[in-house]
Amino acid sequence: MLPSRPSSCSRPEVTLSAKNPTRRNILKTAGGLSAAMALGAGGVLGAASPAAAAGDGFGLHIVDRNEADARMWYYRFQTGAIGWNPGVNVLLPDDYHWSGRRYPVLYLFHGGGTDQDFITFDREGIRAWTAGRPLIVVMPDGGHAGWYSNPVSSNVGPRNWEQFHISQLIPWIDANFRTYAEYDGRAVSGFSMGGFGALKYAAKYYGHFASVSAHSGPASLRRDNGLVGHWANASSAALDLNGGTIYGVPFWDEARVSADNPVQRIESYRNKRVFLVAGTSPDPINWFDTANETQVLAGQREFRSLLGNAGIPHEWYELPGGHFIRHDMMQRDIDGVIARLRKA
Repeated sequence: MLPSRPSSCSRPEVTLSAKNPTRRNILKTAGGLSAAMALGAGGVLGAASPAAAAGDGFGLHIVDRNEADARMWYYRFQTGAIGWNPGVNVLLPDDYHWSGRRYPVLYLFHGGGTDQDFITFDREGIRAWTAGRPLIVVMPDGGHAGWYSNPVSSNVGPRNWEQFHISQLIPWIDANFRTYAEYDGRAVSGFSMGGFGALKYAAKYYGHFASVSAHSGPASLRRDNGLVGHWANASSAALDLNGGTIYGVPFWDEARVSADNPVQRIESYRNKRVFLVAGTSPDPINWFDTANETQVLAGQREFRSLLGNAGIPHEWYELPGGHFIRHDMMQRDIDGVIARLRKA
């Protein structure tokens, strides 16, 4: 799913759930226990020195790097999880090199399409959004249509994005940067396909992330006869897998769809900060914008209804416009992430 036009800063209609999701009314004990169970070392902190160069590990071999910029450090990896060398940008806080502090981390995922990659949010303005803020932001590749998944089939070699992000990249970041390697130290957010990835990872790997955000990200794979699930299969087959698919054809791997489907994992969002953004008026003459954001809005409304029925606090916004990155909402989200996570 792609942005169809530059982002706008229109005035949002703001609606909060019954409880304020930005307050730290989270059950930290339960979160910490979940983190320990999920990670096996929830309280272990990263051990990198203030300006240490990053090294190999966790199945990642660095084949290209640039650590010259004070804030934005770039790496490209060779990994058995992916058949080509994916990149990642790691945006550091302004004071990282001299403060000696540890920082919470936001994993921020790009959308789908041939013009989307790990540099997307740098192009959009992530440096300005985080200036002066105590947060590390990790922005990895996710494929043109990888859907933040390990596909059922691939005709071009491994494209196991879920394995790369969860099993390799997260522990690599914690080992090489001064992070809080725990539940209250991590958030995940994304745009479009990346918003789906954020919702999916937050549910499947409950103890990894205390905050989850979806900016125009679909939250339902099965509604409307499985339109989003079919789109995941079709787009991945065309752009990433040379005819392979995320969920399988002619019959889906139903267990995998259910495991990935946010609306079927509602209890997995309990005790998390949940932040959702969708557009209400996509461009009527742009069929792609209309199809994308119409489905996003319907799926997010379904998701929000289920969260509300379960008594799970969430923050949501419906704004004019269609399928694009809204800078003001990204800024609001980042400030909310910082408020929710452990302080640097």
